[in-house]
Amino acid sequence: MINAGVIGATGYAGVELVRLLLCHPEIERIYLSSVSFEGQNIAAVYPNLFQQFRGKTDGYLLSADEVKEKSDILFTALPHGIAEQYADYCVKNGKKLIDLSADFRFGLDEATFKKWYKKDWQFPEVHTESIYGLPEMNREQIKKARVIGNPGCYVTSATLGLLPALKSGVLRNDTIIIDSASGVTGAGRKPTETNSFCNCGESFSAYGVGAHRHQPEIVRNCSIAAGTDVGIVFTPHLIPQSRGIVSTIYAPFSEKFLQSNRDKTNDELVDYLRILYSDFYKDEPFVRILPSGIKAESRNVRFSNFCDIQIAVVNDGHMFECISTLDNMLKGASGQAVQNMNLMYGFNETLGIDFIPPAF
Repeated sequence: MINAGVIGATGYAGVELVRLLLCHPEIERIYLSSVSFEGQNIAAVYPNLFQQFRGKTDGYLLSADEVKEKSDILFTALPHGIAEQYADYCVKNGKKLIDLSADFRFGLDEATFKKWYKKDWQFPEVHTESIYGLPEMNREQIKKARVIGNPGCYVTSATLGLLPALKSGVLRNDTIIIDSASGVTGAGRKPTETNSFCNCGESFSAYGVGAHRHQPEIVRNCSIAAGTDVGIVFTPHLIPQSRGIVSTIYAPFSEKFLQSNRDKTNDELVDYLRILYSDFYKDEPFVRILPSGIKAESRNVRFSNFCDIQIAVVNDGHMFECISTLDNMLKGASGQAVQNMNLMYGFNETLGIDFIPPAF
C-alpha cells in the first residue's frame, strides 16, 4: 500500500481525486493541501465527504511542503507553471508525480508550451523524466515513469476518437474538424462571469475559437498517431450541465481508403470502421465502441472512467464522422490520473475506478 498526496485538493479535479483515492484499496493514507483553504477541513468545503474519510485522512488541509514529504506519490491539481518544482522534488527523493495541468503534456517541446501558456520551464531537466499519460497511447512507458503529464479532457476525447483511423491511414490529414462541448466544471471552480449560472445556465456558446490551449496537444497526439503533420480545427463549447464532454469529429477519407472501398455502401463502410475500432481497442478496459443504434451520450458515461465512441459515414461515403464522449472529471482528469497511478505501481489498471455509469 502507498501514501498519496493531493496538492490542490479543493479544485474540482482535486476533490474528485480525493473521492477516488478514499475508495482505493491500495491507498493507506492521503495527505491534502490547498492554498485557498489551508488549515481548514476539506469536509467544511465539500460536505459530501463528511465522516467518509475511512481512516485514510483526518481531512485537514496542510501546506504543500508537508504533503510532499509524507507522500509516496503526489497528484498536483494546480494552475500551469507550478508542478515542475514538485516533480523535481519527487525525482530527487524517489517519489512519483502525476500532474493534471499542462506542464508535462508536450514532452521536451518547451517552445510549444511557452507559446500557448506564456511561461518558461524552471526545471527543464525534469521533463526528460516525464511521460504523456494517455494509457491507450503510452501504457508501457507509463509503467516505468516517475513523472506523468495527465492529458487534457478535450484532448482525451478527441484523441481516442481519432487514434485508430489515423494509425490505419483511413483519413486525410490536412483538415480534421473537432467540435467539442463541455460541462461547466471544465471552466474551473473559481467564480467567473463565464461560469456564473445567469450566463451559462440557459446558454450554449463557443469559446477560445482558434486559440484554445488544448489545440496544440490534440495536434501533437494526432501527428504522432498518423506519423505525419495533421491539420486540426478545434472549437470548444460550454454547455449548461455540470460535467461531461461530447466531441463530434469530421474528416474526409483518404484517397487510398476510398479507392480500396469504392464498392462498399455507407452501411458496409460503417461496419468496416466499427470492426477496425473494436479491434484496436479490444484490450482497453475504458473505451467502448458502441454498436449501431446506441447513441454516444454524456449521460451514459457520467461518473465513470469510460469513453464511448460511435462511428458514422457521411457525405455520400466520402467523410468519416465520430462521436466521442466521456466524463471530463473522470476519464478527462482524475479517473485517468488514478488509472495512471495503477499502471505506475503495478496495480490492476481498473482498480478503484471501475464504475458502472448510473442510468440517469
